[in-house]
Amino acid sequence: MKKNLIRLSVVAALTTSSFASDINKEMLNQIQALKAQIEALEKKVAEQEVKQQTQTSAVTTVDEKRIEKIEKKLDTVSNTATAAKIQSGNDNLKWDVDFRTQVDNIQYKHADGSKSENNALLTNRLWLGMAYKADDNSSFHGKLSYNKAFGDTANHSQSNTNPGYANFDWVTNENATDNTIKLKEAYWLYTQEKLFGSDIPWAASVGRRPSTDGLPINIRNDQQANSPLSHVVDVEFDGFSIKFDTDTLTGLTGSWLKICGGRGLTNAVPRFDMFSPAYSQDDDKNVDVDMLGFIAVPYDNGQYSVHMNYAKAWNLIGFDGQSLQSFNTAYGAYQSSPSSTTAYNLQMATPSFKDVGDIDFATILFKTEGIGDGISDYLDNTIAFASFAASKTNPNSLGMLGSTDSETGTSVWLGINAPCPITPDVAKIGFEWNKGSKYWRSMTYGEDTYAGSKIATRGQAWEVYRNQQLTKSLTWGVSYVFMDYDYTGSNSFFGADGTPMTMSQAQAAGQNPVAEAQDVRTYIRYKF
Repeated sequence: MKKNLIRLSVVAALTTSSFASDINKEMLNQIQALKAQIEALEKKVAEQEVKQQTQTSAVTTVDEKRIEKIEKKLDTVSNTATAAKIQSGNDNLKWDVDFRTQVDNIQYKHADGSKSENNALLTNRLWLGMAYKADDNSSFHGKLSYNKAFGDTANHSQSNTNPGYANFDWVTNENATDNTIKLKEAYWLYTQEKLFGSDIPWAASVGRRPSTDGLPINIRNDQQANSPLSHVVDVEFDGFSIKFDTDTLTGLTGSWLKICGGRGLTNAVPRFDMFSPAYSQDDDKNVDVDMLGFIAVPYDNGQYSVHMNYAKAWNLIGFDGQSLQSFNTAYGAYQSSPSSTTAYNLQMATPSFKDVGDIDFATILFKTEGIGDGISDYLDNTIAFASFAASKTNPNSLGMLGSTDSETGTSVWLGINAPCPITPDVAKIGFEWNKGSKYWRSMTYGEDTYAGSKIATRGQAWEVYRNQQLTKSLTWGVSYVFMDYDYTGSNSFFGADGTPMTMSQAQAAGQNPVAEAQDVRTYIRYKF
């Protein structure tokens, strides 16, 4: 009884006004209801104590078991409420931590049979998430990132291809670089329950958006999904979004629509320049790279859902064919006869990015969280998805993906995530398969796979993985990724560097591309 009285005092504390502002009403109602049940049962137990010993013993045992069961449920609700308070950032800036230590065994097989490898790439990755809710309608969200290989403090700049304007930062936080803390996300979010008086909840957001780790790559990564569908877009981006909950308008369960846009590259003269005013546009360089599109969920009942994404990007970057050919010639001369002269010629022939045209992306994904209805606990906890995507180039005179014609590429992505048969309560296993066509082109440079984006594979890719919860905050995972390339250019940009060639065609052109790649990785991850 003393334990139960202590429990009631805790419940009373949880229901004070100071805490009620930090949890939602539903959780508060659950706590209050459970409190009332415990009080009623304790009263009943006390009344039975005045009866005969045998009767008291039997009834008390039954009722105390009921109390114990309710207390366990109360623990669950209270823990959920506490977690919600910690993560929501209601009354001040709240922080969360995601720290991962990982080792990758990376193997490449080239078209001529030679190999490149790194048997043990060791990395540390730290994410520091933050949130602050100033009022019921507006909040701020941010994330700082650090990603570095063990013993490596060199700043591997992403500007080595000399784009001629602000360094592109599509993979700032997915590449293992130096030991600096970088900004991964920073945006404000405004939410409102009614749109112009109608019953349509909506939200708007501007800043460095959470545009990597979207559905369905988040399933393998064991984390919540971010905005765009990762089959076509998995890249860091600065921009805006406006979301509308449309289920009351369409009558379709869980439907919503989000309009997204932003800028991927900026043409701007540096602040201190001898020849042009600070931050003015440089007419000799490429124009801005922009993107606009929408994400739509026409149906989501909590188990079955449909997800769609369309996006258009303008003024994509790549190398023109003539510059690339000159570079390949200079590179071949340097390999055949290394000297100061051939090294200088190679340096001078290094191409710079050019505006090569626009591209359209589209994808549709079907997902089920639970197979069937109550067939078994195992199937109830299984996730499966199927995604189809397409890309279509709109080149200018320089050509895109090695062609001056508009080319269409397609990709299929299937996956399943299920409880591990050996340890179903604490571990999940998964299998994913991708297949991309000759001219398939995704914008997935931010995919967290050090051997290259498996989503972008022109050919087939397989992945098998296992994630296990070790403690409340500690997880362990292992995965194997294999990519079998039918064509070159899977991880290129959008110009002649993305020209699809078979391995034999590439060798005939004097190249020795990667024909196969694999990455075996294991990690320990701490989150709170």
